[in-house]
Amino acid sequence: MTLSKWAAIGAVLAIPLVGYAGGFARAAEPAVVIPPPAVDEKAGSGDGLQTVVLAGGCFWGVQGVFEHTKGVTQAMSGYSGGKKETAHYQMVGTETTGHAESVQVTYDPKQISYGKILQIYFSVAHNPTELNYQGPDSGPSYRSAIFFANDEQKRVAEAYIAQLDQAHVFKAPIVTKLEPLNGFYAAEDYHQDFLVLHPNYPYIVINDLPKVDNLKRLFAAEYRDAPVTVAAASKPSQ
Repeated sequence: MTLSKWAAIGAVLAIPLVGYAGGFARAAEPAVVIPPPAVDEKAGSGDGLQTVVLAGGCFWGVQGVFEHTKGVTQAMSGYSGGKKETAHYQMVGTETTGHAESVQVTYDPKQISYGKILQIYFSVAHNPTELNYQGPDSGPSYRSAIFFANDEQKRVAEAYIAQLDQAHVFKAPIVTKLEPLNGFYAAEDYHQDFLVLHPNYPYIVINDLPKVDNLKRLFAAEYRDAPVTVAAASKPSQ
């Protein structure tokens, strides 16, 4: 975990941090224009809300992107790839638990397809050619991974990765891992909606807000200005 990320967390938790400084100019986040998947969900496979779990570096940015995506009803930060007992931020940060910082995306397939979500994931949410790191963060917990819940999700993801690699839309091969979803564990409350709640934090400004800007620019039809948040979804209905 980077010092800048510690600083943001420390501010939320009122933890004093010493010696944190500098370098807060906004940096453009790379985005790649990619074709939509040639293979998508089978017709009739999307009855009711669906979920997909995606990992692509720090979950703050990935969550923020999908909170601004039409058709998504919730994007929750959490951990996948390890055991429930070790699904805690401090433990995951030791890089010994097998977890990846992940986002569980719940979506309405009548409004957005699984393939379109993958297109956004590969194009603007992260760089799928970086092995065990994203931006300033490094380690297996920041790996690029799709945790598939069924054979259909695996089939579509495999076909899309092959399609993108064959088209050479990226400068390097895609290293995204396809891993079976054996559990998703929600992250601590202070991680949820982090981009929405703390848009002025240097880490968010430098690393994550450009992703949302790229979503708006490259996927205008799928972009929504008002994000859907975990906090709003958890409020009791009136």
